[in-house]
Amino acid sequence: MIGKESRMTDNKPRPTLIRAAAWMLAPALAAGVALAAPAIAQSANALSAIQSHLKSTGSMTADFVQTDRNGQRLSGQLTLKRPGKIRFQYQKDVPMLIVGDGSSLTMIDYQVKQVQRWPVKNSPLSALLDPDRDLSQYATLMPTSTDDVVSVEVRDPKRPEYGTITMVFVRDGAAPAGLRLRGWVALDSQNNRTRIDLTNQKFNVAVADSAFKWTDPRPKQRR
Repeated sequence: MIGKESRMTDNKPRPTLIRAAAWMLAPALAAGVALAAPAIAQSANALSAIQSHLKSTGSMTADFVQTDRNGQRLSGQLTLKRPGKIRFQYQKDVPMLIVGDGSSLTMIDYQVKQVQRWPVKNSPLSALLDPDRDLSQYATLMPTSTDDVVSVEVRDPKRPEYGTITMVFVRDGAAPAGLRLRGWVALDSQNNRTRIDLTNQKFNVAVADSAFKWTDPRPKQRR
């Protein structure tokens, strides 16, 4: 579902709004915010549980809804394969694609035939894509309103320009290490807030490496 203000007269999202929304996943991200108000302190072993979840999750697929600070929404499907691979396939009327191939994150804008790329390690998403990173070095537990929710803010203090991401998990005995990633929230330096909500998560399913390939729209260039 797309917010009312994000539609053109032909019921398609404005290209500039689409690009702005997609870039919320890029290194411009800054301060993260939790999904729930502070109330109940989380257990001391929560970071260890999150680390175990990341190590135990080799792949994941999910539906996502991306919401900006104005309530405008884009939806699509997320495909993840660790280490380093991720794909954000937006809804059919959004000519955007974001793909991580293990070393780089690439944003492809098929409408204007542009491709932009940056190292995965330079993005807040590296916290999600690298299961071997030591969370204790760059993550801080955030308070939540219930013990069933675990929230963690991740940033590299030595590289603040890489941004901050706040991941939110819910306790789920059927998910790896008893946690299910519910989504994340990010806020960039221009106060642009973006929230990613996940549903229909499936863990450790077969995902082919071909899922992280893409067609280069630029003339005379092929990936």
